[in-house]
Amino acid sequence: MQLRYNVRLYPTPGQRVALARVFGCARVVFNDGLRARQEAREQGLPYITDGDLSKQVITQAKTTPQRAWLGEVSAVVLQQALADLNTAYRNFFTSISGKRKGPRIAPPRFRSRKDNRQAIRFTKNARFSITAGGKLRLPKIGDVDVRWSRPLPAEPSSVTVVKDSAGRYFASFVIEVAEQPLPPVEPEAGIDLGLSAFAILSDGRKIDSPRFLRRAEKKLAKLQRELSRKEKGSNNRAKARQAVARQHAKVADARREFHHQLSTRLIRDNQAIYVEDLAVAGLARTRLAKSVHDAGWSQFVTMLEYKARLYGRVFHRIDRWFPSSKLCSECGTVAATMPLNVRSWTCPCGAAHDRDVNAARNILAAGRADRLNACGGQVRPPHRVAQPEEAGSHRGAA
Repeated sequence: MQLRYNVRLYPTPGQRVALARVFGCARVVFNDGLRARQEAREQGLPYITDGDLSKQVITQAKTTPQRAWLGEVSAVVLQQALADLNTAYRNFFTSISGKRKGPRIAPPRFRSRKDNRQAIRFTKNARFSITAGGKLRLPKIGDVDVRWSRPLPAEPSSVTVVKDSAGRYFASFVIEVAEQPLPPVEPEAGIDLGLSAFAILSDGRKIDSPRFLRRAEKKLAKLQRELSRKEKGSNNRAKARQAVARQHAKVADARREFHHQLSTRLIRDNQAIYVEDLAVAGLARTRLAKSVHDAGWSQFVTMLEYKARLYGRVFHRIDRWFPSSKLCSECGTVAATMPLNVRSWTCPCGAAHDRDVNAARNILAAGRADRLNACGGQVRPPHRVAQPEEAGSHRGAA
């Protein structure tokens, strides 16, 4: 499987200028290609193929006075910019034709030099390398200092150089790694993700939500007020904007670190992980939007999924319409309603439930039942969830 390894770069002032030039050239090629296809469509001409577009906006453009400076940067970067455009068009076409699952994808848009994120990609054809001294050698840019947090496990197939909104530079390597199965363990876990507690496990443990954004709100508000007082277009406004971006970057970094540590611990301690397929996009349009974004459920679940694959664990998503909160984990009775303000309830069978712990137990039982069904077992009756002791005998079925 392929993984990305991100490291921090510290280019010199001269290398920053060179990188800005490459960012600009890649952006111009992307926009020229997009404009050429849009004009062809408006004039009723056939769709410009990938090869013809490359000749038009790169090869032939270099011979003109208006685009002669494209020859000052690596040609691989320009080709990769066009490859991104072609991928965006293919995704758009498959989306409108119904071949692509998920929400509709918009057509490609023009890139701006004011975008928060600038990125360029070098493939093996560009002959980038890591020097004996641990620097990243990039064509027509030079040897860039790297802050290595760990060695790369294999030779990278490509590297993406990114400048974020806070003015930081990163190198993102794509590495082909082999799966590294961990020794089998007995426990399995159902996880109910929430806002008051970040994660509730089926064994009753609750993991508090750090609420990184909420904790930084006071400082962010002060920085935003300072930004609003600066004159538009001034250097002081640019500095204030970057101060806000740096604070947001700190919040995102802390959240990512928390997700990495927790997901790794859960994968190591459990043979199988079951989670709900949450409709995060829908929840992000409610009054809980800020808390939902602060929790970062999607990023956390993505980490669980790829780490389970890497370390030989089982990962399974439960249908988002499964009534995990309303279902009694003891008798299988489904409550008629369950408002969000109800945090504990008692089933007619007499079982008293903590809403979140009950949901996590139902997720665990439903996940085990889904695995059993996939292996040819008996399908559970409607509104009946297999109990942990029932599904436990089939733990080795998958």
